Amino acid sequence: MAERVQKILARWGIASRRGAEKLILAGRVTLNGKPVHLGDQADPAGDRLYVDGKLLKVTERPRYHYYLIHKPKGVVSTCADPKGRPTVLDCLPKALQQGQGMHPIGRLDSQSTGALLLTNDGDLTLALTHPRYHIPKAYRVWLKGKMPKHILEQWQRGIVLDGRPTMPAQITVKTVTQDKTCLDIMLTEGRNRQIRRVADQLGFPVLKLHRFAIGDLELGDLQRGQARPLTKTEIKQLRSKHKYRSNSPFHPSAPAREYQA
Repeated sequence: MAERVQKILARWGIASRRGAEKLILAGRVTLNGKPVHLGDQADPAGDRLYVDGKLLKVTERPRYHYYLIHKPKGVVSTCADPKGRPTVLDCLPKALQQGQGMHPIGRLDSQSTGALLLTNDGDLTLALTHPRYHIPKAYRVWLKGKMPKHILEQWQRGIVLDGRPTMPAQITVKTVTQDKTCLDIMLTEGRNRQIRRVADQLGFPVLKLHRFAIGDLELGDLQRGQARPLTKTEIKQLRSKHKYRSNSPFHPSAPAREYQA
């Protein structure tokens, strides 16, 4: 059955859907000897589809893998880094670090730590990063300075970034001192460096940022740099995206816990 080439590459774990589009635009994908263009369709059972000169064979379709990692500080959320910095792939078992199409679902900036999902299931990646699905993500954030109540309420209502307001944020104060504020923040959108940018705009720059949950998935005892495969139940829950609206991972009453970021 014919379908768009970028969708095939995503299904086969070659890259995420957006990553597959970049491969096509870079001229690295050919179909029956001709360069592929966005929107072209193919049938892997009959067509000859190549990526970087390697033929995709039906019998070699990779098995899907789903992992939760605890990203350390200094690790970049990409599959390769031109500066030679460690990437999130380095947190995976050796057998999955190359040749399996593993990639992160979303990102954490290099200075932030915490929960990040990796998979070679391109369809799931697209679903979880699509703006339609607001999967909650929970963070513990340390800010410089003592944040007053009216500023906190302003953040909760939404702050204008790039000409449009952010969605309301669920925020719980954990500790406040004269020179530092610790908050638990739950977001249901994922703009680039959103928490850091909002905090800077409000005048309370981030000192440390740690994500401790994605949807129903919490780090628990997973140590920095470690990874674990998702259970069948967890994978099923991720695929049932609507459940995240009612099963929030955010527990405002939970006691504060120190994380190093």
